[in-house]
Amino acid sequence: MTNARIPGFYKMNVDERLRKLRQARPIPLRDLYALTSETAALPFETANHMIENAIGVYPLPLGVALNFQINGKDYLVPMAIEEPSVVASASHIAKLVREAGGFTAEATEREMIGQIQVVGCPNLEAATEILLQREAELVALANAAHPSMQARGGGAKHLQVRVVGEAGTARHSQMLVVHLLVDTCDAMGANVVNTMAEAIAPRVEELTGGKVYLRILSNYTTGCLARARCIIPPEQLATRGYTGEQVRDGVLCAYRFAVSDVYRAVTHNKGVMNGIDAVVMATGNDWRAIEAGAHAYAARFGSYAPMTEWRVDELGRLVGSLELPMPVGTVGGSIGIHPMARFARDLLNVRSAAELAQVVVAVGLAQNLGALKALATDGIQRGHMALHARSIAMAAGATGEMVEQVAARLTELRDFSLDRAKELVQALQAPRLTHAVR
Repeated sequence: MTNARIPGFYKMNVDERLRKLRQARPIPLRDLYALTSETAALPFETANHMIENAIGVYPLPLGVALNFQINGKDYLVPMAIEEPSVVASASHIAKLVREAGGFTAEATEREMIGQIQVVGCPNLEAATEILLQREAELVALANAAHPSMQARGGGAKHLQVRVVGEAGTARHSQMLVVHLLVDTCDAMGANVVNTMAEAIAPRVEELTGGKVYLRILSNYTTGCLARARCIIPPEQLATRGYTGEQVRDGVLCAYRFAVSDVYRAVTHNKGVMNGIDAVVMATGNDWRAIEAGAHAYAARFGSYAPMTEWRVDELGRLVGSLELPMPVGTVGGSIGIHPMARFARDLLNVRSAAELAQVVVAVGLAQNLGALKALATDGIQRGHMALHARSIAMAAGATGEMVEQVAARLTELRDFSLDRAKELVQALQAPRLTHAVR
């Protein structure tokens, strides 16, 4: 089993970090080469075949979040993100939760939705009835369009029929929407679902007497949910200057703010997605689809609300939970051809898309608690800017060992301005220039 506890990881150089990862997981050498080579992470030749009009490759930092234990299993979690403090925050909270017993998580069945829009039906009720009567025929027709998915135990399973739009005299004011529910196994399955929806569209027209327009996957995958939960005793939340109860109550106060105010809820949820998007991107999944579905789910009760929920149980412990649509995949698409996505899969050691979904929501829950804990104590900027100091140092012209020297001095001064960073760089360069002249 992977041991996700690697003390002092952040102090190691990159060679030492990679050696530790190989000790924890049997990562193929090809993946290590992709990590350390300037050109192999995503060769331009590969990128040129992935999108149109390719002109280059835009890299992001790839880090690893440590300490995650979910359902008793340890995970080293790859995260692709440019924002300072996210990986550190996720690792810190994962350590707290680990000491309290770890995260628990679960996932529902993986049902993706293909939508077929039917306009101009002479009789909506009759059309609905006949589609439901012919469900078996339509499901079989869909599976015939992609038999390999059914052979793997997935494929089209059911039909749902909805009437959408308000009744009225305007043309196309009401329409039928047919939902084709498809189990895509370990693939995200967009192409599979779209192919099946297009395959049954002509027959849907024949049965309803209407005209089919859109035949497309919905990214609001309410039949593909993942949930994570953690319980933390207050004493484990204690930090310098704050008791565990103070931190716990501050987290609850911050959560209630998000419940009561949409302006805060949006930023609250952005913090959740900091963790989720970073893992989704690292594993080669569609982070835009995950974002869209997550925010829609946050508004499922009629108003936009926090994605997470925080409360205190009868023992005074902090209890957090997160449930979101999570249609990630472990096969198909760019996952199989992007070298870094392959590395992420090897590092995570997940056996299914459902397991990956559980890891993703656990990271989102951890990231949210990290933000709320910081906000409720010293403020978000103290830790964030200390890590951001390295970026400021590099922007000021620092290189090599000088980056850490300038960053440390900026943090000591609590002055993170670019002008001050430039002054420090110049001061450090002056002796070197003098020595070079001599």
